[in-house]
Amino acid sequence: MLSESFRARVATLAPRFLGALAALTIGVSCFAQQAAPQKIQILCLARPLPVMIAESRGILAKYGITVEYLVRPTSESLRNDLAVGKGDVAFLAVDNDVAMVDSAGVDVVIVMGAESSENEIIAQPGTKSISDLRGHTLLVDATNTAYALELKKVLLMNGMQPGKEYQLKPVGSTPFRLQAMRDNKEYAAAVMNPPYSIVAKQGGMVSLGSMRALLGADLDRGTFVLRSWARTNSDLLARYLAAYIEGQRLLMAPANRKEVVELVMKESNLSEATASDWYTAMVQNGGYAKDAAFDVQGFKKTLQLRAEIEAGGSGAAPAAEKYYDLSYYRAALAKIK
Repeated sequence: MLSESFRARVATLAPRFLGALAALTIGVSCFAQQAAPQKIQILCLARPLPVMIAESRGILAKYGITVEYLVRPTSESLRNDLAVGKGDVAFLAVDNDVAMVDSAGVDVVIVMGAESSENEIIAQPGTKSISDLRGHTLLVDATNTAYALELKKVLLMNGMQPGKEYQLKPVGSTPFRLQAMRDNKEYAAAVMNPPYSIVAKQGGMVSLGSMRALLGADLDRGTFVLRSWARTNSDLLARYLAAYIEGQRLLMAPANRKEVVELVMKESNLSEATASDWYTAMVQNGGYAKDAAFDVQGFKKTLQLRAEIEAGGSGAAPAAEKYYDLSYYRAALAKIK
């Protein structure tokens, strides 16, 4: 039989042993998390700078995430890949989410904002006004989303209908549109965002006005996902959004201007002067939303534009709540210490 003294000794040591075992278990669990971060595939036309900053500063690693950038040449190819699960999150003009839901019947949902539109109508040298575009071919990414709808609206305000007074030609994302205009002077104009609008003007092309001045401020790029993927990966999505928000805070902080300019120089192969102009246009002029917040009112304006301009549009915008779910964004904010 066990002596009373032995039993007492066991009783004394047992809590210490269990405590040590619990600490070891926690340590192994933490190590496993650090050793096997979860990967998110980002479908984009251009890599989102806040994510790149979050990656370089170790913020993604802090949230147990790695990323793979899946850069696509056109919004159509990006939408198609997202629809079949070839990528997890999309960083693109949020009007594309609406197109996927309404035109393609794909159940996607916007989970976060990011940027407002800083686009301009860029035209060939010598073009004096929007009316000079009559009878010409204009370049777009896709003919029925985002920048193309803005362009159609401006031209309609100037008495021009697509297919009658002008033609739209889809050639891909902004860098492809710029190159196509350089190669073929018959392509009269395209909508471009910084830094490509800046580069185009440096090369002699002209601006016929910013969309902010022509149509007013509106929402541009944000993050959207398949709704089924979001439900299955809700914590992973919230951690990714938290890292994005922290990265955007760093991007917008004036103290980090030099770092951001250098990143843009490297990412887009720009001179320091051009990258500085981009910083002024996008960061200082309010192109980035605080904490990548989703601008509901700006989005409603996007829906109204789509309802008015897109073929078959009734002019009555659908309910905005159909297209977004900010619960993941709120969960992300709660994770940020």
